[in-house]
Amino acid sequence: MSTPDFQGLHVLILESRRSRELAALVSTYGGRPLVAPALREIPLESNADAMAFADGLIAGAFDLVVLLTGVGTRALLAVVDHAGRRAEFVAALARTKVAVRGPKPLAVLRELQVQPWVTAPEPNTWRELLAALDAQTDDTQLRGFRVAVQEYGTANPDLLQGLEARGASVTRVPVYRWALPEDLAPLRGAVQAVARGELDVAIFTTATQVVHLLQVASTMNLEDAVRDGLSKLVIASIGPTTSQELREQGVTIDLEASHPKMGFLAREAAERSPDLRERKRSGQAG
Repeated sequence: MSTPDFQGLHVLILESRRSRELAALVSTYGGRPLVAPALREIPLESNADAMAFADGLIAGAFDLVVLLTGVGTRALLAVVDHAGRRAEFVAALARTKVAVRGPKPLAVLRELQVQPWVTAPEPNTWRELLAALDAQTDDTQLRGFRVAVQEYGTANPDLLQGLEARGASVTRVPVYRWALPEDLAPLRGAVQAVARGELDVAIFTTATQVVHLLQVASTMNLEDAVRDGLSKLVIASIGPTTSQELREQGVTIDLEASHPKMGFLAREAAERSPDLRERKRSGQAG
């Protein structure tokens, strides 16, 4: 059996905590790593906005809760778990009207055995969510509603304005377990490298990495260029959860590790990336 070999391909690594380990593996397999950590962990007790929302929900301060992402919903649960208030929170959520934007927050509700009041249909954008709310209510039913909108990453001003235009009083609930790195220079450099077509492979080890990469690209007015650049790279994912987020972000997966472990991912990416890269180049040329 031949030794795995990237054959000198330039490999983007967005891993944070184990970035040195992954970069060493890529180098060992003949790749040229570009390390750009895409996230940092935030202590659960620092999520003051999330805990304030949970306290308010338990006290009956909201008429409608809007859950936008599965990652954010799970992070919210982690906060209430840390505070020892999960049972109270879930009971309050079950008493409250809940609207979900897509399948990921819906899956979390199902695990909690909470029935959503409104579910946005595909393609699960803010437009479908508002339309689903309109279909469920009359022209005045949201007037005076106290609405909490769970966010993860950046706010959605169109959704917030749409709710307010319907007469709702809106409270933003920024929930996070992961934040952007304090030093954004490496990630901005990675954005530029992807946009300029200087890389060959991108390795994703968590779902949040792609969210943050595109978020930073958007602030640099390079999101379209980065999406185009990603379409030309070999995209390697560590496992199903990360792959699902990549697909939901419109990024095509070229390979997924046979086991969701970093060692398997690095080895299999080294084995397959040269051939996959050549096929993508040939297809683009054709």
